[in-house]
Amino acid sequence: MAFQHVCNTDDLWEGEMAVFQVNGREVLVIHLEGGEVRAIPPSCPHQEQPLVDGELDGQVLTCKAHRWRFDLMSGMGINPENTLLALFPVRVDGDEVYVDLGND
Repeated sequence: MAFQHVCNTDDLWEGEMAVFQVNGREVLVIHLEGGEVRAIPPSCPHQEQPLVDGELDGQVLTCKAHRWRFDLMSGMGINPENTLLALFPVRVDGDEVYVDLGND
């Protein structure tokens, strides 16, 4: 799959996150402070809880349900450490955000 348009930066201000549909699949897009944009699966790998309901603190996302924490720059788990979030490739062109969800 190639990069697909998911939203505009005006749809998602710095420090915000939202779930968008891309070719029938949901993706959580996070606009980090400082301008970085990340795209991840919308559910926590622990028990499939919606990550959009979590807390965003800088570049750390905490799942609301069981307090699992993830570094959004690497996808690595902070607590517990042996977890990993998939990070989808993101491209920002002007004010348009594109995500590549791969072949899944």
